[in-house]
Amino acid sequence: MRKLVVTENLTLDGVMDMAGGWFDPLAEETDQSDITAAITEHRDAADALLVGRNTFEAFRGFWPQQKHDHTGISAYLNAVDKYVVSRTMDDPGWENSTVLRGPVLEEVRALKTAPGRDIVATGSTQLVHALMSGGLVDEYRLFVFPVVVGSGVQLFKSAEMHLELLETRPFLSGVVLLRYATAHHRTAS
Repeated sequence: MRKLVVTENLTLDGVMDMAGGWFDPLAEETDQSDITAAITEHRDAADALLVGRNTFEAFRGFWPQQKHDHTGISAYLNAVDKYVVSRTMDDPGWENSTVLRGPVLEEVRALKTAPGRDIVATGSTQLVHALMSGGLVDEYRLFVFPVVVGSGVQLFKSAEMHLELLETRPFLSGVVLLRYATAHHRTAS
């Protein structure tokens, strides 16, 4: 069975969404080569991206236009199988994209049983919370930034969760990657 991996950027106080948008609080001149290398490792282990409509539209409006992307993210996103959860979208307008109309948890369960590598969900606050509530998340890859914002949507709500630490990896910028398996999907790193 494929793993469903939630990958998020978080602040130290657990905020994943500041004022309704994805964030990267590092200055542009900050060396992020080690973070890029980690993201490349994760990309190589995945062949599907699962996002909500807002995140999909933000990605679609940005990544295909990046002609000089040294990170490889643009090429990956253009090529990977993308699944966007939306009841209103007709034509996703981006190659290799499929609209999932629901019921979402059933469709994601079916994706997990199909052949392939990891499925990565990122951004997509409502979708990720639904996947968490539905017990479908196998692993969390959390890039924790050395920033405290005090408010915003948090990844983990008040529900109790038991997670197993798989990896802790600090980066030059002060960002730390924390990888956790959920209690139902314990693996070796």
